[in-house]
Amino acid sequence: MTATNTCHRFAIYIDRFYQGQSLLPDHPDNVKEVVGILDSYGYVLDAYQKNLQYIADREFLTIFPFFKYFDGNVSFDRLLKHLWHDRINFEYAEYCMKVMLWHGGGRLEQYIESPEFRDSIELAIQAKIKGSPIIKLLHRIFPEFLPEQVRQSVYYNALGQFWEVMSEIFLTLGKAYEAGKVTTIPAVVDWVKAGLVAAAANPIAYAVTIDGRSYDILPPSANLTFLMDVAVPYVEAIFFRGTPFLGVVSYNAQAHQIPIQQDDFTYGALYADPLPIGGAGIPPTLLMQDMRHFIPPYLHEIYQNTKRKEDDLLVKICQSFQKSMYCVTSATILGLAPHPLDSTDPQQQATNMAYFEGWMDRLLTSQLPNIQG
Repeated sequence: MTATNTCHRFAIYIDRFYQGQSLLPDHPDNVKEVVGILDSYGYVLDAYQKNLQYIADREFLTIFPFFKYFDGNVSFDRLLKHLWHDRINFEYAEYCMKVMLWHGGGRLEQYIESPEFRDSIELAIQAKIKGSPIIKLLHRIFPEFLPEQVRQSVYYNALGQFWEVMSEIFLTLGKAYEAGKVTTIPAVVDWVKAGLVAAAANPIAYAVTIDGRSYDILPPSANLTFLMDVAVPYVEAIFFRGTPFLGVVSYNAQAHQIPIQQDDFTYGALYADPLPIGGAGIPPTLLMQDMRHFIPPYLHEIYQNTKRKEDDLLVKICQSFQKSMYCVTSATILGLAPHPLDSTDPQQQATNMAYFEGWMDRLLTSQLPNIQG
């Protein structure tokens, strides 16, 4: 079965899947770029996930969490570094969390909007505010305010759990590359896919401790799992939909530059133009600034051999990062395929082809053609 069975405009990319390739061409420089940027991304994600889970656990229903980026270690020296921006930009991690919360999707969103969730979190809310008469009054007057803060805490925690797994996948990938165990783009995709599959059924649960007592926010009985309930909504929200960046498009309703329906958003990592990186109001700039601290020497060498060397470093990092996200997307697409690609059953072959065509439909306006060089 090959893409010759389809007349889709992106049939060439479908054909690659059947040939054991990926959306990104297999080239030694691409391998260096992708592995190098994912390795640096792994270090950043490790910091991000620790902070997100700290906020979810320790800043639960804290109305003004002034020191939420300090992970409980507040000092004058750290405060100065924070104010001077000599630090990891945790704001980007929160941006991703809020994008996921806003776009929702999957059983995680269904659960946090259910009566069961509302009833269960009321115990935690009452325990947290029992000594705060003003917050009690606020809760009585605006009964949806605190539950919405809890929903936000859920996404802090869930995204933290997701990134904890992805950080390990990317960091071990970097070590495998340096050991000569990963040498091709398909091997990178297989590494990521294997990591996703291994963690697919990991339970997603969340509890907070208040005055020595534990309160379930996402109980094990909700049966939420890593892949379908967090990873897939993350790919949907961050890779595909995203949000329009301030200063890039007009938010004026009469300008009609932003789609009316969320489902039509194409502002994610797979569509973004790398050139505006570094400009005001572009959240991924924060991520690129964070990753530049952890770039391995072999990736620095690639950047140094370009015409501008590292004068446009953030743009180059973004371009490498975008390539890496197409590899992660390839792993996701292959991992979720409904049937084995070598199936000889005509019905299964047709189902697979319809599945791949659906993904390609969504990538028609993406940066996919621009990363093929």
